[in-house]
Amino acid sequence: MRKLLLLLIGTAFLFSGCAVHSGLTFNTNNHVTQVVLSKNNYVVIDSVRGESEAIYVFGIGGFLKEALIAEAKADMLSKADIIGGSRAIINETVEIKHSLFPVIRLYKVTVSGHVIEFTE
Repeated sequence: MRKLLLLLIGTAFLFSGCAVHSGLTFNTNNHVTQVVLSKNNYVVIDSVRGESEAIYVFGIGGFLKEALIAEAKADMLSKADIIGGSRAIINETVEIKHSLFPVIRLYKVTVSGHVIEFTE
């Protein structure tokens, strides 16, 4: 009976996963333009988000973390429609979630922000 219980606990542990989530609320890009929002000369238009994922099997596969962030940011920018107007993205947040299974690791990066349009 004890061996069966240990076998069941070991099997449950083997097939269980864990997830870790972290969020970055700063800009990871070195080339930035600062926009000072000290006046009430803008309106918030929309919120946008972009995502990217990578799967590693035995530690092989996928992109580096910086490449996943860049891919998620590019996805967000393609959805933001800020080209050709007086719009910008503010409150940019990078969230990284990784799930760990016995031989598989899944990384999911989400970049989100608010689209504003300047009125003056």
